[in-house]
Amino acid sequence: MKDDAAQTGPSPRGRMRVLRSLGQRKVAVMLLLGFGSGLPFMLIGNTLGFWLSEAGVKLAAIGFLSWVGLAYLLKFVWGAIVDRTRAPWLSRLGRRRGWMLFSQIGVAAGLIGMAASDPKTHLATMAVFAVLTGVAAAVQDTVVDAWRIESARDADELGLLTAAYSLGYRAALIATESLILLVASALGWPLAYAIYGGAMVIGVIAVLAAAEPESADAVMEAKSRQAITHPARAGLDAVFGPILTFFRAHGLGMAVLMLGMITLYHLCDYMRGPMSNPYYRALGLSKETIATVRLTIGLAGSLVGVAAGGLASLRLGAQRTLIAGAIMQPIAICAFAILGWHGGDFDLINLAGLRLTAFEAIMTVDAFAIGFSGVALVSYMSSLTSLGYTASQYALLTTALAWTGKLLKGFSGTIVESLQHGRSLLDAYAVFYVFSAAIGAPAIILCAVLAWRTSRLRAE
Repeated sequence: MKDDAAQTGPSPRGRMRVLRSLGQRKVAVMLLLGFGSGLPFMLIGNTLGFWLSEAGVKLAAIGFLSWVGLAYLLKFVWGAIVDRTRAPWLSRLGRRRGWMLFSQIGVAAGLIGMAASDPKTHLATMAVFAVLTGVAAAVQDTVVDAWRIESARDADELGLLTAAYSLGYRAALIATESLILLVASALGWPLAYAIYGGAMVIGVIAVLAAAEPESADAVMEAKSRQAITHPARAGLDAVFGPILTFFRAHGLGMAVLMLGMITLYHLCDYMRGPMSNPYYRALGLSKETIATVRLTIGLAGSLVGVAAGGLASLRLGAQRTLIAGAIMQPIAICAFAILGWHGGDFDLINLAGLRLTAFEAIMTVDAFAIGFSGVALVSYMSSLTSLGYTASQYALLTTALAWTGKLLKGFSGTIVESLQHGRSLLDAYAVFYVFSAAIGAPAIILCAVLAWRTSRLRAE
């Protein structure tokens, strides 16, 4: 199997090569590309929900508007496009770099358009620009993932680039989920979104500094020439080739098990997502408090989680790390219910000037769990692709990851409102978080079954 390399630690020679790679330009490029990929994610998701909540938009509408992220479910389409064509007007940059720049321009335009839309009076216009942002962001994710995988010389370097990507992506999430609250408090939501649209220049700089993956480009060029000679065969290969190759490489049973595990892995996190910021507001927490917690101990928890996830993948193997991440996520999410049942935040420690509240502790644990599990899953999925179908296959895997969560989270606001019958709003939120955590149980089971099947196959 292709993930065998992910199950064992790197050789001493591999470790030295990885250490030397830390000084390479592509590691820094990967860090910046990760930031660019992560920038729009929260701005059309949880952070947008905060803005809409403050604007008085109903919870049900906030939940439904989270469906703008459904563009990520079509990443298999974007993958086929970026694998087989060159970006309009930017073809001289190469397939990967051209599409990265093209999509980054789209993200910037969409965010600035959202900034110019008032959700109180032009909610539909804002939704249109949010959809544009979502489509461009999904294309950007697809092509950046392909560049990351194709630029790595071996499994060890792929792990290093994945860690750099995860750190950049996590930094963008912190900036768009936490720091933006301080910016919005000082300057207002419209100007904050406009500033973040301009921040996409960071991704543009990375694209201009990046090198086109030569081996992958050669394969893509060969397929393009084949398309001229045999267009029907090339069309079928673009649509069905990535799927058939994936199932041939791993076998029907294992492939189905992998896809099922990936589909359910982050479902509990997706489900609670749109209601997170409205919940914090209902708890009486200010934007400044939320931002401060996320930017301090929350950020520390996230970075430690990313590092721990990468280290665990090397030391324990991908399967055990996946199981650990699958267990951590629902525990962290369920802990948020304590705040609702208590009626708000409260002190856990308050001795001799040392103060730690329940919200601070839970946010730190949650950030660690999401960072750890995120690296575990990305590293595992990256090991499953084949050259020639990198963007398409990884897009299929991320589509499998996101489709249930992206669809079901649109009903999150309706669920909270329905749970409010006979309960207070905070009690309804608490029950919702327990429900979201329970959704994580099937993922734990499938991770365990996948580990068992993998060990059996190795033994044969």
